[in-house]
Amino acid sequence: MHIPDGYLGPQTYGSLFVVMTPIWVRAYNFLKNKLKSAHVPLLALSAAFSFVIMMFNIPIPGGTTGHAVGAVLIAILLGPWSATLVISIVLIIQALIFGDGGITAIGANCFNMAFVMPFVGYYLYKLIKGKSPFPSKRALISAGISAYIALNVSAFFTALELGLQPIIAKSPTGAPLYCPYPLSVTIPAMLIEHLLVFGWVEAIVTVGVLSYLIKSNIIKEWEYA
Repeated sequence: MHIPDGYLGPQTYGSLFVVMTPIWVRAYNFLKNKLKSAHVPLLALSAAFSFVIMMFNIPIPGGTTGHAVGAVLIAILLGPWSATLVISIVLIIQALIFGDGGITAIGANCFNMAFVMPFVGYYLYKLIKGKSPFPSKRALISAGISAYIALNVSAFFTALELGLQPIIAKSPTGAPLYCPYPLSVTIPAMLIEHLLVFGWVEAIVTVGVLSYLIKSNIIKEWEYA
């Protein structure tokens, strides 16, 4: 899902940097004021986990990739603001050191995977779980469904940003300056693979890790939101 350099015009990546800046500040302040020292090891493990699973990515037609993210799992464990900061740091390291995702696209990639995905997944999880206790079978099923849907929503935003480029950034002759693929290509290219493959991977990983952590008595649910 990482958008590389050269696929988004400055109108898009600049706007998403502007959108993400106050979100990063809010997430930093949240962790600074609310996170307890006992949660730091889990925060570090969450960052390492997300970094590793995002490295297993598969190219998708249209210039981007598909992979699991772990954002909903982290949001359930530590809250959506914590997930935003953790995933953003992972994405920035991947872009700056490993060339996975463009430097100019950091704001866009963080918006899609570090903001949209954890917030959509977390509040969907809370809605589906309802008043069921944590841990419970319903809580685990809610986590899986939320992870599946949130990854696909994130993929949709990525497809939207790419597919709008031929409309908003054209040369005087009408040729696309950045991503050349229209929405009719980017949306099916992203959603078909995420709906059929990567969404299920995200759901299985989320439920599997949560189940392991619960059985190991390593975690409990913290109400951060």
